[in-house]
Amino acid sequence: MNKPAPGPVPTDPPQDSTRAAIDDLSALLASYLESSQVEAVGRACDFAAAAHVGQQRASGEPYVQHPIAVARILAEMRMDHESIMAAILHDVIEDTPTAKDQLVSQFGNEVAELVDGVSKLTQIRFSSKAEAQAENFRKMMLAMVRDIRVILVKLADRVHNMRTVSALPPPKRRRIARETLEIYVPIANRLGMNAIRLELEDLGFAGLYPLRHRILAEAVKKARGNRKEIVQKIQNVMEQRLREEGPPGRIIGREKHLYSIYRKMRQKNLPFAEVFDVYAFRIVVDKVDTCYRALGAVHNLYKPVPGKFKDYIAIPKSNGYQSLHTVLFGPYGVPIEVQIRTEEMDTVAEAGIAAHWLYKTGDGSGASAQVRAREWLRGLLEMQKSAGNSLEFLENVKIDLFPDEVYVFTPRGEIIKLPRGATAVDFAYTVHTDVGNTCVAAKIDRRLAPLRSQLGNGQTVEIITAPGARPNPAWLNFVVSGKARVNIRHYLKNLKQDEAVQLGRRLLDRSLAASSLSFEQVPPPRLAAALKELKFNTLDDLLENIGLGNRVAALVARYLVSDKEVTREPAGKPGAFKKAITRYVPAWLRGGAEPGSPRPLAIKGTEGMVVTYAKCCRPIPGDPIVGFVTTGRGIVVHTENCKNLAELRGRPEKWIDVAWAPEIKGEFPVEIRLEVANQRGALATVAAAIAEMEANIDNVIMDERDGRYSAMTLLVEVHDRRHLARVIRRVRSIDIVARIARTKG
Repeated sequence: MNKPAPGPVPTDPPQDSTRAAIDDLSALLASYLESSQVEAVGRACDFAAAAHVGQQRASGEPYVQHPIAVARILAEMRMDHESIMAAILHDVIEDTPTAKDQLVSQFGNEVAELVDGVSKLTQIRFSSKAEAQAENFRKMMLAMVRDIRVILVKLADRVHNMRTVSALPPPKRRRIARETLEIYVPIANRLGMNAIRLELEDLGFAGLYPLRHRILAEAVKKARGNRKEIVQKIQNVMEQRLREEGPPGRIIGREKHLYSIYRKMRQKNLPFAEVFDVYAFRIVVDKVDTCYRALGAVHNLYKPVPGKFKDYIAIPKSNGYQSLHTVLFGPYGVPIEVQIRTEEMDTVAEAGIAAHWLYKTGDGSGASAQVRAREWLRGLLEMQKSAGNSLEFLENVKIDLFPDEVYVFTPRGEIIKLPRGATAVDFAYTVHTDVGNTCVAAKIDRRLAPLRSQLGNGQTVEIITAPGARPNPAWLNFVVSGKARVNIRHYLKNLKQDEAVQLGRRLLDRSLAASSLSFEQVPPPRLAAALKELKFNTLDDLLENIGLGNRVAALVARYLVSDKEVTREPAGKPGAFKKAITRYVPAWLRGGAEPGSPRPLAIKGTEGMVVTYAKCCRPIPGDPIVGFVTTGRGIVVHTENCKNLAELRGRPEKWIDVAWAPEIKGEFPVEIRLEVANQRGALATVAAAIAEMEANIDNVIMDERDGRYSAMTLLVEVHDRRHLARVIRRVRSIDIVARIARTKG
């Protein structure tokens, strides 16, 4: 935060204000730590004070006040002494000449590793701020996997930075506030740290939208005075009913936080009065059994709102949160929100994973929160291994950080938690990556359902797999979980590489055939020399580049045959490059074939993602076709009479002769345009006729021409031209069809 460049580490004693802060922290730590541990923390304070001497925050106070304040936040959560020491030292590696080795020798390896994990790693240079944020986030996640206390220190650091963010210039303040709301708030929520989350939300809201925050705060303050009497009256009645029913407990009137009010107003488009006019209470009791007895007591007192009861005790949230939630019809016609939980659940709800250190001597909920957090982090580690880059990793983790959960069951009765909107494919990947990769269908509540079906609470889901099945690129359009998305992308990326290698081999073989050679006949020394000269490590790398269109197969083939590189224009021979590739240009561009020209490349329809069919002309088997090599995409197939070919004729080196193979598998989309009479059921009649011809309709576009006729464009999947001809003949025979034709471009 606007610190001057540090000088050598001095050994001056801390200033009076700093000494007072250290003494205050030590007194708090002495209430729950051993004296030797408090002493070790004191040494860390003195070390940090000396290391940061002369440095100031943007507010003007000595910089060391910041790490001490961060340590105090952790001390209030009763964290262990290593975490407190790491908080105090968390900026010394980054902002002072202190090396990690010094921390190891002074405070031990565990503290040094924690400090290293928390450091912001600003020495790394990135091409953009987004990339830098994503990479730092990725490194923070990986540090969390090694020691989960890293994130607790990081969150406490962010809380204090947000408490003092007003000292920064507005653009920087807004950037930090936005980052807090987008990344740190969801992490605190995911780890069940409710108190930290609520404070970061309100501070982030104030930093990002100061005017909105101020207006809303004034409105809440004004409305609060009118509510006190009603809140107290409801609380008294509920306390009396609990005493009559017997379950002991305490009732706390809860007040909605500013950011939650603002978010609800935005999301549901509600005025302030409607959002604020909800009374909220928390009932804290001694044990789980009493929670359900208290629920019965309040349902006896006020009628429950149907469909608003949630049992997070039987099925805890993914962050370990447990509570009973219900909404009641209260007096004066206002709704009452009630949470019922035990004392231990209340502590875990506020402290989340930090409660592990409170309950680490037993098997309490704090320990289970720790286990859940570690499971989540293991999932992140798996995701990071498959992600292409830091931005993709951040995108996928953000999906997982905003879960509005759905709970479904496996056929064995196990509960699976998924984000709201999750599909059968998300479920399959949550069960296991291999199940996701090979899923072909799903049964929801014992009925067959499409894989894109969204799941609802309480459904039982069974996934049907097939050994030869593989992920479909279309799944990326509807999956919502980060694990599913990253695994599908990872599989397709590897699949595309394999397909590119196979296509590259076919293209190179075809080009070598012009010289009466095959790929297997190229001498290994010649091949090794070519790889070295063209700067490829392996043969697969070269073939993949050819398959993806990054290298022209004809030039690589000529190089292998002549042992001379022709990828550059030879000096003093202008036009040699174009002459060298002329014999590989498609016959339709040359105006006639030449002896020795390579045979057309056979298109089988099973090439996968490295051969695509142009949407401008939508070629189907039986059409005369040509191929155009596109960098990064492989071959794009057009019809010979496609209107878009004119602008591509100036790049003959990119064209390739292609032809349909004798046996072709698959279905190919083609557009047909119809004019039909305006009458009820016209589309259904046409669709039935197409289905009768065993063709599938992918898309329909309706366009009303006049009162009597409508035009419709259908995207139909057919096997070849003969199949299309049968479809057109059948549709033309329908009385209401006035005109039908295939569209091209």
